[in-house]
Amino acid sequence: MKALGKVAIVGAPSAGKSTIFNRFIQQRKSIVSEEHGITRDRIYANCAWLGRSFILIDTGGIELTNAPFQEQIRAQVEIAIEEADVIVFLVDGKVGLTDDDHYIAKLLYRAKKPVILACNKIDNVEMKDNAYDFYSLGFGEPILVSGLHGIGIGDLLDKICAALPDKEIEQDDAEISFALIGRPNVGKSSLTNAILGSQRDIVSSIAGTTRDSIDSEVVHDGKRYRIIDTAGLKRRGKIFESIDKYAALRAMDAVSRADIVLLVIDASMGLVEQDRHIVQLATENNKPVIFLVNKWDLHSHEADATKKFDEILRSYFVFLDYSPIIYTSAIQKPNVNAIFKAIDESYAEFNTRVQTSLLNQIILDAQIRNEAPNFNGGRVRISYATQVATQPPTFVFFVNNPHYMHFSYQRYLENVIRDTFKLHSTPIKILCRKKGQGQDKII
Repeated sequence: MKALGKVAIVGAPSAGKSTIFNRFIQQRKSIVSEEHGITRDRIYANCAWLGRSFILIDTGGIELTNAPFQEQIRAQVEIAIEEADVIVFLVDGKVGLTDDDHYIAKLLYRAKKPVILACNKIDNVEMKDNAYDFYSLGFGEPILVSGLHGIGIGDLLDKICAALPDKEIEQDDAEISFALIGRPNVGKSSLTNAILGSQRDIVSSIAGTTRDSIDSEVVHDGKRYRIIDTAGLKRRGKIFESIDKYAALRAMDAVSRADIVLLVIDASMGLVEQDRHIVQLATENNKPVIFLVNKWDLHSHEADATKKFDEILRSYFVFLDYSPIIYTSAIQKPNVNAIFKAIDESYAEFNTRVQTSLLNQIILDAQIRNEAPNFNGGRVRISYATQVATQPPTFVFFVNNPHYMHFSYQRYLENVIRDTFKLHSTPIKILCRKKGQGQDKII
């Protein structure tokens, strides 16, 4: 299994870092504007290129002048440099070499990290000569790119992937890995210690492939598990980092390496919007989610307290209505066995394969019982269905027209599959393919 590397984009204000960032991840996540110095905090996103995945970090612009928030921006950039495995130093080919570029170059010399120099805003052939001055920065030949027009982006991504280190994590095929994620101070570390401490046979503590990661192996009822945990960011000089922002990066890395994700919720504080943002990391990666409601001993002890909390949680996470809910307390340590049971069940369902003939029979019966609604000018008709992958179970429906598939009907068919094959704790992925053509629509 590979851990995700981290790539930071640094440069002066208005060099086009956010434009390149958005181009890499193919969505508008960073704000792009003609206004000077829009990006202040670091922004993280998953990025993939030709089968290689990594975490991309956008940063604010560094400049010599004492501009507003510049001290905080420099601190943020220094943290990004510290975290990164590879740094993309972006310069402005339209403006040319500046004192800010020389200042940033000195910061990068001290970092002793692989640096890729990219000259942005080279929008046409005539502008190529603008890049020659940047050789003096000492980072070799700059890659010529245009974030606005997408020129040279593939070449830059090729060079990034070549520079990223291979971070292999040895893992037994029979071993199930799970990660505990959640807001700060909800009890993740205490729960991890409770889980480890409840076992008589702790196999080992293994230093992770990144400097901020520690994985622990444990045996429970003869089965091997890996708990993916992360240590805090070490202070570097006067750099101060908010717990919330770094927790997001730690969670992203943990989710990418885990088979199962356990979202820890503080029962004494209830649900907040940040819980929804955190669990999105798991749903975007198609990982099974188990809700761990921690500190239940501090919650109300009314007779129907669990039922009421169930209802609130289900309404808050509408699209995770299949995820198990476990009530626990890291202090009193109840339900530790229930946690492992839920992990085992989720993992088994995550890897389920179903019989094609039975799948087609239940899809045919489902269409007879409940005809598809008229949508986008027609009714979807499924002529054949097959499972094409596991982790998560992924099904392809061959249909008359993928655009006729209404979301509500897709949910209906998904629930039929869940009920028939007892897939009650794993995500399911469905693709519609027009019969006789290769065009897919993921729904």
